[in-house]
Order: sequence, then structure tokens, then C-alpha cells
Amino acid sequence: MSATQPKVFPAPFDAVASRYDDTFTSSIIGRAQRAAVWKELTRAFRPGDRVLEIGCGTGVDACHLGERGVEVLACDPSPEMIDVAEGSVRKRGLQAVVRTCVLRGEDIWSLPADQMFDGAFSNFGALNCVEDLSSVASGLARLLRPGSSAVLCWMGPFCLWEMLSYLLRGNFAKAFRRLRLGGVSAKLGHQAFVQVRYPSVAALAKACTPQFRLRSVQGIGVAVPPSYLEPWARRHSRLIRWSEQFDDCFGRWPGFRSIGDHVLVRLERVQEEGEE
Repeated sequence: MSATQPKVFPAPFDAVASRYDDTFTSSIIGRAQRAAVWKELTRAFRPGDRVLEIGCGTGVDACHLGERGVEVLACDPSPEMIDVAEGSVRKRGLQAVVRTCVLRGEDIWSLPADQMFDGAFSNFGALNCVEDLSSVASGLARLLRPGSSAVLCWMGPFCLWEMLSYLLRGNFAKAFRRLRLGGVSAKLGHQAFVQVRYPSVAALAKACTPQFRLRSVQGIGVAVPPSYLEPWARRHSRLIRWSEQFDDCFGRWPGFRSIGDHVLVRLERVQEEGEE
């Protein structure tokens, strides 16, 4: 490849795989938002459970669960992300409990049906990049045991932090971008774009009906700001600690839970007629 020839990424998130942990996972905001999600994952999954992860990214969540005795099949459509995840798995010695797979969320139906899971999860917006949520729900229903949990975290349509920060700068287009029908095109790198959609809780619950029942809703990043405000967070670390406490106390309250950077829901796989 010549020095002037642009690199074409086979999967959009290949463009950010090498720097994702530096820009988000290790950031003040990234750690704060992920800690809130981990509390729900700990409640949902126990040692010995076998769970499926949709959109594993660099494998941070899979390794967290693996270190607690939960077996994880971590899937992601980005080969570069999977390479980083596999490196983390080897570094932590978790090969016996964490496996990886290059696979889109829409294609999880292709996994063997005889390999049932005790639960599933998806964190930080992987579902925002899925066009047909119903296909994901159908695939999950085929693979999850009745009564098991699906813990899903994605970017919702209303983020108060985002709206206010862009409105104060006079950028009305970005302030209300999450409300656009069909979503927006996000640039991840040179010639790397992804279409991002922002479904509501009601839209996601409808897409998962009748195979799943909505059990809980929580706002992630209600007082904790979005990750692109990391420079501000570094200057106000004490406020971030207070924001974490606020989210922990009020993140499940109606009203508050719908205005965060992300929404976290817990769904229960419903036993359908004829299932044992």
C-alpha cells in the first residue's frame, strides 16, 4: 500500500480499535459510566453462568465477568476490536472462560442453537449501530433459556447533557441529532463511517416483544456527562464523583432515567408456549 493511498476499513470500528481504551475505557467518564453498568451485570449474572456479549469492543466487560467466574462468548463485527480483546483475554489468563468471535449482532441467529446461554448483554451503543433490532431479539430468543436476562445498554434519544452543551454553543443540529429519524452518520476515521440510531426504550421493548419482558430501566450518564466532555471532567473531578453518586441514587427514577447519555434495560426471556 502506498503512503498516499487511504486505508479502507473492512468494519467501521476497526478505525478506532487501537485507541478506544485510551480515549474511553481509561477516561474518567468512561470508568464512571462503566462502573454503573457493571453493578447491573453483577446482579444479573453469577459464577458458572454462560453469557453472550453483543458488540464486545476491546473485551473490557467480558474480562470483568470472566474474572468473576462467568463464561462469556464475546462477539463483535470488527476484527481489529476482536484482536485487541483477544490480547486482553490472554494477558489476564482468561482463555478458559472468555472466547471471542467476529460476528454482527444481526447475525447471532447463526450461532448453534444447541449451545444455549444463561443470559446476554450489550454495552455502550453496539445496538445503536443495528438497523433491525427485531432480528437481534429473535436471535437472542433462540439462544437464551426461558427466564434468563438480557442486559442492554445503548444511547437513547434524549441526553440532557448533550442538548444543553450544544445549545449553549449555538449548535442546534448536534443538540437534537439523536431525534433524527433514521439516525445520523458518524465518522470514526478516514473513510470509516457508521450509521447511528437512537431508539427509545419503548421502541426497543416493542422490537423484543413477545420474546422478552421489560424488567427494569436505568439511566447511565444522567449527571455523569458524555465521553466527549472528558477535558471538562478532568478539570472537575470532584463534580464527577458527586455525579456518580447522583446517578446511583436517582438513575432509576422516572424522568431522570430517560435523559442520560445511555439507557440500561434488563429484559427477561419469556417462556413461550411449547417450550420446556
